[in-house]
Amino acid sequence: MAEPVSHNRRNLFFESVEDVIRDVNLINRAAEKNQLSPCGQWTPGEILTHLSAWIEYAYEGYPIDAPPWFIRQYLKFAFRAILKNGMQPGVNIPGIQGGTIGQEKFDTDTACKRYLVALNRLNSREPAKYHNPAFGKMSPEKRVKLNLRHAELHLSFLQYPR
Repeated sequence: MAEPVSHNRRNLFFESVEDVIRDVNLINRAAEKNQLSPCGQWTPGEILTHLSAWIEYAYEGYPIDAPPWFIRQYLKFAFRAILKNGMQPGVNIPGIQGGTIGQEKFDTDTACKRYLVALNRLNSREPAKYHNPAFGKMSPEKRVKLNLRHAELHLSFLQYPR
């Protein structure tokens, strides 16, 4: 199930993969000091593995099929707004139990390490082998931007002292 809207979420905007990497390192340090607080339904490990998985799918294959054509048509129009304004919490993938995939129960340190590997791979501009089932083929720049918006959504549910 997607995380519900929480008034305790951080307001995030990432301009680069490096911005996300900095935040993930701060998240990991906060977790080491027992100062990390999730404000949604997912654990930090589930959030981080979910984000990792969606980067990895572009290289290893997506475990879901493309949505029906009418949903893909809508998403073509929504894609530009998502890249500009971000993703909304609580959106579910139709037909997927729990609304999404990729979240696994890992400790925060292990999940951070996996996510950092995925982020570095994304930042290397390695060509994607598989097209996104919802948005289709996209340029490396748009793929990075989509993953930045995805990170903003999910990492906003992780609170730590500044």
